[in-house]
Order: sequence, then C-alpha cells, then structure tokens
Amino acid sequence: MININKSLKVQDLKPKLEKFWKLSGEKILAIQAEYDENDGSPVFTRNGKYTTRGWTEWTQGFQYGSAILQYDATGEVDFLEIGRKKTLEKMAPHISHIGVHDHGFNNVSTYGNLLRLMREGKISQNDWEQNFYELALKISGAVQASRWTDIKNEGGFIHSFNGAHSLFVDTIRSCRALIISHQLGHVFQGEGDAKISLLERAIKHIEATANFSVFYGEGRDIYDVWGRTAHESVFNVKDGNFRCPNSQQGYTGFSTWTRGLAWAMCGFAEQLECLEILDGMELEAVGGRSYVKNFMLKAAKATCDFYIENTPICGIPYWDTGAPNLHKMGDYLSQKANPFNDNEPVDSSAAAIAAQGLLRLGKYLNENGDTEDGNRYWQTGLTVMNSLLEEPYLSTDKNHQGLLLHTIYHQPNGWDFVPEGSKIPYGESCMWGDYHFREAALYLQKHLNNEPYYTFFNCLPK
Repeated sequence: MININKSLKVQDLKPKLEKFWKLSGEKILAIQAEYDENDGSPVFTRNGKYTTRGWTEWTQGFQYGSAILQYDATGEVDFLEIGRKKTLEKMAPHISHIGVHDHGFNNVSTYGNLLRLMREGKISQNDWEQNFYELALKISGAVQASRWTDIKNEGGFIHSFNGAHSLFVDTIRSCRALIISHQLGHVFQGEGDAKISLLERAIKHIEATANFSVFYGEGRDIYDVWGRTAHESVFNVKDGNFRCPNSQQGYTGFSTWTRGLAWAMCGFAEQLECLEILDGMELEAVGGRSYVKNFMLKAAKATCDFYIENTPICGIPYWDTGAPNLHKMGDYLSQKANPFNDNEPVDSSAAAIAAQGLLRLGKYLNENGDTEDGNRYWQTGLTVMNSLLEEPYLSTDKNHQGLLLHTIYHQPNGWDFVPEGSKIPYGESCMWGDYHFREAALYLQKHLNNEPYYTFFNCLPK
C-alpha cells in the first residue's frame, strides 16, 4: 500500500513544479513543430514520438487543452494563442460528435478552459468570444446527453461508443459537459419538443456509475471488494437489467483496471465539489442534495481507499490490480513500482488522474469537518505527485515529446511500444497522461499562489 508522507507540504513541491512547467512548455512546442496533424490526433508515443492509434479521436482536446493550461500556469501568451487558434480550427467536429462518450474530455478541456480563463480575468473580456465558448459548451453537453440508455427503476446512463448496452467508468468525467450546459441555461429538447433535464441526466449517470461500476464489499459477487471498479458495466437494453461487469482495457471484468479506478476517483471528487453550487430544488427530482451527496461520497471514499491499499508504496500503480503476472513479482506492494520489470507494466497516467481525485476529496472532506480522512487523502495526493514530479516519471529528455513517462494505453490489445530486449512496454507517454499531469500540477500551483480554486465549473458565471 502507499506509504503516505504525512509531513509533505505543497510548498515542498515548488522547485519541482518550476522545473515541470519548463519541461512542459518544451514538450508542447516540440509536438507543435514536429507532429503532422494530417495523421489525426496524437494519442501516445512510440520511441518518444507521438503517433495516433485508437477507437476515436478522444485526445485532441488534451493536446490543445495542454497549451491552455500552460498559459494559465506561466502567463506565456504564445501558448494561449496555440490553444485559441487550434480550438477554433480543429475542435468544432467534437462539439457535434454523436458517436462518443468523450465530450467532457475534448470540449471542457478546450472551450471550457478558455471560458474559465475569461471568467477569472486571465483573458480580456470579449462578449463575442465568450458567447462562442458558451454556445460550444451548451451544444456539447446536449449532444453528449443524447447518448442515453434507460435502465430499470428509472435510472439511466450515457452509453459508451461500444453501444447502448455499455456503461464505461471513464464517462463520469463527461458529466461535466452536461452540468456546464445546464448551468449556462441551455434547454435540451427531444421528440415533440419534450424538455429533457441535462442536470438529471448527469446525476443519474453518476448514480449508475456509483451503483454498477464501483463495488463496496457488499456481496455482489465473490470479487466484491470495497472500492474496486469495473471498466465496463453491461446491460440488457430490452428490459434495462444489469447483466455483468466487463473490461475493454483492463485484464477482466473481475479485476480493477487502475486507470478506470482513477477516472472514478477524480470524477466523484470533482462532482462532489460541483454539488455545492447546484440548485437544491432542481436536485429534488433525483432524490435531493443529501441523497446525491451520500452516494457520491461513498463512491469517492471507496475508490480512493482501494487505490491506497492496492498501489505500491510510491503511489504509482501497475496497469491492473489483477494483472496475470503480478504474482511473479513477490510482495510488489511493499516496494516502489518498477517500470522496467519483466512481468507487468505500470501506468503512471492512472497516478496523475488519481492524484487529482485524492487532493480534491481531501480538501472537500477537510472543509466539511472530516479532517482525519481529509488529511489522509490530501497527503496521499501530495505523495503521488511528489513521485510523479521526478525521474523516472518526469520526462527530461529533449528528444522525447512526452511529459509523463511509463504510461499504458491498451495492454490487452498490445498497442503500447515494447522496447527491444524488453518483455513489457515502458518509457512512453500519452496525451491524457500529459494533460492530467498538467492539470494536477496546475491545481497545486494555484494553491501555492493563492489563486482562485481550480474547478471545471469556474467557467460558469458567478
């Protein structure tokens, strides 16, 4: 389990953060200069160079969102101009993309961040520009909400690109798109002009994720352990019944793919924060504020606890807690993760996502009177970031386009680059890992500088 550094403070990470942002800017400019966008969105590196491969174009928002975050952190206007220009040129198809569950990734990371910077006064106020970002976010949330599957007992979920039967744990981060659209006043309409609440769909999806993607040790199956997650939950779309857990990128539906776990940790924590700004009367339609808070908090704590218990002492996990060759590594949880082993790869991108979830949950609990758990999660988040902000995870090689090393995309499909002489993939980066590494670093930097607290909903009017 993670060896939590209880004395670590955000201030202790300041020199590492300064080095991080210098390297981050170099990587963004290298991709800008060297990557051929005609090949599609950059997804992950092979031998240090970004390439494209995947099911959908779900990483383009991370590419341009990274430039926007770099500007936010450093004030270097060139990065703002890259983010603005490329959002305008490239991101429009993502707004109307009806075939994916990734709107919260692509569009909140670009249009949402740009609108947030304007609200926070880091971009000059311009009504036309503001209206452009708002319209993009309104439509994105509505398009995302249209991928809807009803389930038994009046629930439902945003189905994945696998089809109407498929609930992905990742998609909790796309609920941001629905909530932003709703809070901006958008009216989503269906057949016969029927008005459909974007807020209700977001909350119901989060509830379905809590009920089916997260396990609580309550006997659902013999693999039911407090806080473990399933990547995919499969439903019978004819009668709305849950059928089974499954996994697309993990080892099995009965083990825990750690990046999926991390999406849940981060997603539930940020939605708990957002719950504070939502109208109580509107929440009555989905059970009321207390009911919603309780299931979100239970899921957030459970997943964070599982991460702490099932991750090596440094805070960097292997790609799946049930990966088939972990047993060959002895007591691997009592040692630092080893990206260069002969058995199973680590996934540092899961750590970057998880760190943000741990920090947000820790702050939330501390502010709501639960200082024991709050401090534990907060210090765990700092411990994870402390590990990521140094080698072998921080990429210092100027010839490597990635920022965060030792990430994994799709181990079962064998998509990740295996260096010559190795039995496993290591040493590579991915767009979501680099972006979420930057997001977690920005979160800490804003804390250091006493800037406005960083949330996705800072793009909304006060």
